[in-house]
Amino acid sequence: MKILIAEDESDILMQYELALRDRNHDVVVTHDGEQCLDEFYKELEHQESSHKSKISRPPFDAVILDYRMPKKDGMEVAKEILAIEPKQRILFASAYVLDTLVDSVKTLQQVVELIQKPFELDPFVELVEDKGIYTELEKLNVRVKDVKDLNPTHQQVQDLLHGLKKLQKGRTI
Repeated sequence: MKILIAEDESDILMQYELALRDRNHDVVVTHDGEQCLDEFYKELEHQESSHKSKISRPPFDAVILDYRMPKKDGMEVAKEILAIEPKQRILFASAYVLDTLVDSVKTLQQVVELIQKPFELDPFVELVEDKGIYTELEKLNVRVKDVKDLNPTHQQVQDLLHGLKKLQKGRTI
């Protein structure tokens, strides 16, 4: 997966980066909201220039934002990214989960994925990797390896799970 991280605390950022790189993810790290947006735009531009047709895929599989950062906070960054790329997956790593949740609904008009600081790195990596969704798919007898080989976006995996659950519900009634 290609992951963009914005975290102003260097020691925390390094832990995220190492944990994700250990699982063979392509990680881009930034130290504030402005750097994060610069990297997002750079990747978006690269993606558009390397493909002749318009791609409907976000430039990153996940953007992980600290809620409170210098220059631009995580919510400002999320709002700008989602205005350009509404399907971009955003995760907030925050010690202020309630504030983040309320702010996301007011500012972004949607609920975003949250993980409360401090947290262990394994659950963090599992959240980023959509482990919970893939576990649910396995329960529905989906060959997860085949799905992962297609390199779907987070939204596509969520849509698949939702569709399969609807089908299953229709069969059992």
